[in-house]
Amino acid sequence: MRRHPRRGEAGGSVSGPSRTEQSRTAAPSPKGAAVGRRIGIGLMYGLWKPRVLGGWRVPAAGPVILAVNHSHNIDGPMLMGTAPRPVHFLIKKEAFIGPLDPFLLSIGQLKVDRTTTDRAAVTDALGVLTGGGVLGIFPEGSRGEGDFASLRSGLAYFAVRTGAPIVPVAVLGSTDRRGRLISALPPLRSRIDVVFGDAFEAGDGSGRRTRQAMDDATLRIQKRLTAHLDHARRLTGRRAGLE
Repeated sequence: MRRHPRRGEAGGSVSGPSRTEQSRTAAPSPKGAAVGRRIGIGLMYGLWKPRVLGGWRVPAAGPVILAVNHSHNIDGPMLMGTAPRPVHFLIKKEAFIGPLDPFLLSIGQLKVDRTTTDRAAVTDALGVLTGGGVLGIFPEGSRGEGDFASLRSGLAYFAVRTGAPIVPVAVLGSTDRRGRLISALPPLRSRIDVVFGDAFEAGDGSGRRTRQAMDDATLRIQKRLTAHLDHARRLTGRRAGLE
């Protein structure tokens, strides 16, 4: 739960020096992310019925990290289509297959090799934040229960190093039922709730970036994210295990 980015994590899904500087793609494009947001709006609102709560809590300008629970493959696209600002997501490299590879890169998404420290991905993610953009992270690292039970320390690394506030996000309803036409997706036109929480700082104010400081920040973050998820479930009337 408390592994430092140097040991293979960053943002719950950063790793892998297999991407060398020679093979590194261009920096994530803010214009591309804006195009991705427009595509996400059309698809998510066209196929389902998103209900967005607390979107105003996302700072209107400046760097911010959206920390999202992850229980279904549509959670990322759903956030891209419902967030008030364009989002650059850290996405595992396995998703960049065939035509999806150039498409995801063109809309400003970040490819991450999780097998070891992916320095290019870390640099790109830091570039998004230092440029005043929005970085989307699944802090659990991979799809699972979506309950923030086990966090990787990469989220703390990005937040502490850049000073960017974290906004917790709960996506609920994506795993309620399977669709009739496509069982891997939620039923078409079903309601999915996206609940944004209050922004908070991950650091303790000391500016320290030691291993212990990152571990402590990860624990603080986990408490805040878990509390937000509990609040979101109460707010939407959804029970644990029935998101």
